[in-house]
Amino acid sequence: MKKFLKKYAFLLTFSSTLALISSCESNFKEVQKSTFSEFSPSGEADDFNMKYTDSGRIKTVLIAPKMLDYATVEFPFTEFPKGINVTLYDDKGKKTFVVSSYAVTFKNTNLIDLQGNVKISNEMGQLFETDQLYFDQKNEWFYTEKKYKFTDPKGVSFGEGVDFSKDFKIINSQKISGEVQSAN
Repeated sequence: MKKFLKKYAFLLTFSSTLALISSCESNFKEVQKSTFSEFSPSGEADDFNMKYTDSGRIKTVLIAPKMLDYATVEFPFTEFPKGINVTLYDDKGKKTFVVSSYAVTFKNTNLIDLQGNVKISNEMGQLFETDQLYFDQKNEWFYTEKKYKFTDPKGVSFGEGVDFSKDFKIINSQKISGEVQSAN
């Protein structure tokens, strides 16, 4: 009888422990579910085409194959996972063209992070190429710490780290090499 009680006590203890462990695991999974929030866009658009105007004049045209809007997260942003094609217009109607394989714009900072095959060109034949570039929308200013190539009708230059105005009138390079013809 003692052996039977010992076996019974062991089975009862083992079963209770097993039940306790499985209930804790179940509660842990429930807690995990309650603290996990799915990171999904609040808005989504395919073949996105937006025109931004100011005082009746077109300032920007943005075209993207896909746009994902994360407006309801703590730090809202809009993502363009398949890239963008942007045309910026100055006050005289001159155009600057921006293309990248990926872009994300942060709503609270007005910064755009352009990544992958970033190219900026204008009607004067200037072309800027890099892997990553930031655009400050408020100040209309581009900058990067990455390597870049700048092609101008006067020559080609290479560098690492630069900031410049959207019309290429002001360019501040950190490290630069190349050949550019001087203006006579």
